[in-house]
Amino acid sequence: MLATVQAATLVGVRGIPVMVEVHVGQGLPGFTIVGLPDAACREARDRVRAAVLCSGLKWPQQRITVNLAPSAVRKVGTSLDLAIAFGVLIADKQLQVDPTGMACFGELGLDGSVRPVSGVLPMVASLALDDVREVVVPAANTAEACALGRHVVRPVESLGELVRCLRGDEPWSQPRPDEPDDVVAERAPDLCEVRGNAVARFAVEVAAAGGHHLLLVGPPGAGKTMLVERLPGLLGVLDAATSLSVTSIHSAAGQPVPRSGLIRLPPFRAPHHSSSLVALVGGGSHQLRPGEISLAHGGVLFLDELGEFGAAALDALRQPLEEGVVRLSRAHSSAEMPASFQLVAAMNPCPCGYGGTVQCRCSAAALVRYARRLSGPLLDRFDLRVLVEATSRRDLLDAAPAEPTASVAERVSAARRRAIERGVPANRYLSGRQVEECTRLTDAARERLDDALAHGRLSGRGLRRVRAVALTLDDLAGGDGELDEGVVAQALLLRSDLSVGEVAAGAA
Repeated sequence: MLATVQAATLVGVRGIPVMVEVHVGQGLPGFTIVGLPDAACREARDRVRAAVLCSGLKWPQQRITVNLAPSAVRKVGTSLDLAIAFGVLIADKQLQVDPTGMACFGELGLDGSVRPVSGVLPMVASLALDDVREVVVPAANTAEACALGRHVVRPVESLGELVRCLRGDEPWSQPRPDEPDDVVAERAPDLCEVRGNAVARFAVEVAAAGGHHLLLVGPPGAGKTMLVERLPGLLGVLDAATSLSVTSIHSAAGQPVPRSGLIRLPPFRAPHHSSSLVALVGGGSHQLRPGEISLAHGGVLFLDELGEFGAAALDALRQPLEEGVVRLSRAHSSAEMPASFQLVAAMNPCPCGYGGTVQCRCSAAALVRYARRLSGPLLDRFDLRVLVEATSRRDLLDAAPAEPTASVAERVSAARRRAIERGVPANRYLSGRQVEECTRLTDAARERLDDALAHGRLSGRGLRRVRAVALTLDDLAGGDGELDEGVVAQALLLRSDLSVGEVAAGAA
């Protein structure tokens, strides 16, 4: 007999519907899975057989063939185990039910338990409501499956429970009420703990208000990392669409999701500088998985010790920074993953960290090599480039507490609301035409920008970014969009032309 059960698999961060066709018929006893399964999926034959027997059910002593359609799509992982077992029991007539309109996800343990799997949210989202009304998921994945609010969710703990519910021997378990929202469960450290470095503090505020990419350059112990760690506290909660997209990415990557089922706070990712190109961008030889730039979608990607990252990995960030997506192509598959993130980086001016001062111990050759690690095109994509100076003794010991995060966050929130009124989540997303429509330059401000272009301080991209930063400054000040010379000069100051290479040259 033939049975067909609906399920799905993952390609990158996107779910692909899969029809699990199970045929139990005459022939020598055996179990074959076809339809381009990977190793983990192919091993389902052993897990399913043990789970069926341990659940008190019979294993068919016939020829079992499982086809995973469409056959051209590679099936990865263990999420099809439960659908395969369900199909075997129907095809063997141990279950007299019609599986139409029901989809199954879950990994089977040898004892028949149903274990959680990665990517439940994007896989459930891929199922058309006209074809699937109910989804059977592991109990641990219930919150993810309920986040969409489109299907009837049936959580199960074991294969035996699924069989008893389908036979009517016991009622379906109901999803638990939504857990208390944990939006405020984790808060970033407070800005009031930062002493000195008023310019760098203000740059962090501007970066948060406009979503601008930020680079902090300074000696060890100047407070670069300390400042960036307080950036998440200035960001508000995600809107509904972004929250769903961010949760889907983290679910596909196997990352934990909140008890409420949706990630509502902007993610903050800080990979180590030894991370490879694939770890940052995503990919893999068998399964395309999201990298750090996709996991930072909707939030912040912090690259500490930027000069220690591989040059190829850093240059691979340039296209996602512009387009907000990363396109991965391999011999067996391709995928497009969201990667709209705010890049924040910190680095020393030279290998020893004291470039430009008498303390620098680096040779001229070492300084040149260090400066070459960052390409000009990547540096040009940083809207804000700020030199962080070492904190003075007076600031460390005698300075009064600085403005707390709560006060700064109010200004940031107000500036973000003005950007939303323009149709974008932050001013960084404004196109060149939108920037021109939203800003009015005074004659003096236009002359200042023209002078910067004439002296090579700005590229065409840099001009648009400076105007966007100036608009953010105007929003923080409660202006009306008219940019005078003072605001433009401040935006140019925050985009310092004292690049890493020039600091190194000064130290030489």
